[in-house]
Amino acid sequence: MDERDDAAWVDRYLAVRDLTEALAAPLSAEDQTIQSMPDASPTKWHRAHTTWFFDEFVLGPHHRGHQTFDPDFRFLFNSYYEAVGPRHPRSARGVVSRPGIDEVAAFRTHVDAAVVELLDGAPAPEVLGLVELGINHEQQHQELLLMDIKHALSQNRIDPVYRLLRHPERESQDLRWIAHPGGKAAIGHDGTAFSYDNEGPAHHVWLEPFELASRTVTNGEVMAFIEDGGYHRSDLWLSDGWSTVQAEGWEAPLYWRAEDGPWSTFTLTGRRGVDPHQPACHLSYYEADAIARYLGARLPTEAEWEAVAATQPATGNLLDIELLHPVPAVGDGSEPAQLFGDVWEWTGSAYLPYPGFQPAPGAVGEYNGKFMVNQHVLRGGSCVTPPGHVRPTYRNFFPPTARWAFSGARLARSVTA
Repeated sequence: MDERDDAAWVDRYLAVRDLTEALAAPLSAEDQTIQSMPDASPTKWHRAHTTWFFDEFVLGPHHRGHQTFDPDFRFLFNSYYEAVGPRHPRSARGVVSRPGIDEVAAFRTHVDAAVVELLDGAPAPEVLGLVELGINHEQQHQELLLMDIKHALSQNRIDPVYRLLRHPERESQDLRWIAHPGGKAAIGHDGTAFSYDNEGPAHHVWLEPFELASRTVTNGEVMAFIEDGGYHRSDLWLSDGWSTVQAEGWEAPLYWRAEDGPWSTFTLTGRRGVDPHQPACHLSYYEADAIARYLGARLPTEAEWEAVAATQPATGNLLDIELLHPVPAVGDGSEPAQLFGDVWEWTGSAYLPYPGFQPAPGAVGEYNGKFMVNQHVLRGGSCVTPPGHVRPTYRNFFPPTARWAFSGARLARSVTA
């Protein structure tokens, strides 16, 4: 985007803010305050926190004369920025009964007016950089909002519906293997457009020859894993994964249920029968790794995944398609399908800094770098990732036990002489 095009910046800012409100619209006031587990957050909190981000990092330092809406919001809606100051505990966000959703809406309106005024005044490039970071940050929270409300609604035995939608019914393509010769590969973002700091610096890696599956793992393949005792076979699991299976009592992917009949799964469009052709979703890293091992393969490294994805268009079943659920792959398998959209794909790579990585100075430097431990990288985006928020270099990350993200798996295998 042209840094001098003030109207374009305003339009882009308001569009992402409007989408957040549209995603919250199907929810009642009670829905917006639910917190189903410590890792999740109420919808009201997401709306307030993304607004706080602009208030704290854009308006406070760069809008002369800006008056914050309520000083207490700095404590209530800070997520994890130690440099900003103390904050309300993440695990207790659901008990913040005040402010209500109407006051949060007023907070958003107040900040929107100030940001638009700032953008109309031809701000410096560094200010536009923070606005762009805030826009991308809000897009992340749009996906988190849907992840969290799905988990919250799933706790209700009557299976509430977020939105009534139809999912395409079709057979998935047969799995084929796409060969990659290996060799020297360029990995990471080159800095020519927006990216998060953890996507760089760009660097080279050496890849041994490998093959990547033409599509993601399907529910049918997970059913075979279950029927063959996969959740009860220690030989298929990493040690920590097996301990987690036993401690948590996992018998199937998150949201699956079988009661005197076939498997069903909870979706944002209600409870439905598990479609064997759809991509498997809500798998932890441990499950993805065990299922890959059962199928005689492994998870790709993030460098392998990126080397293939860099040659493909960054399009797919994303949030703008408005299915809110992964759908079967199309095509004949000669080209990789579903690299972008449907489900985030676990890789076999730990979330670590690239060579030469340096976090940004100041509080915004806490965005990614300090989480580079005990996490695994996922690639590609999901059916609830906003369009324009995916690219081959994007590095998502979650702990290996996490299952409430729209996460699945793609198989890889090494090629030996």
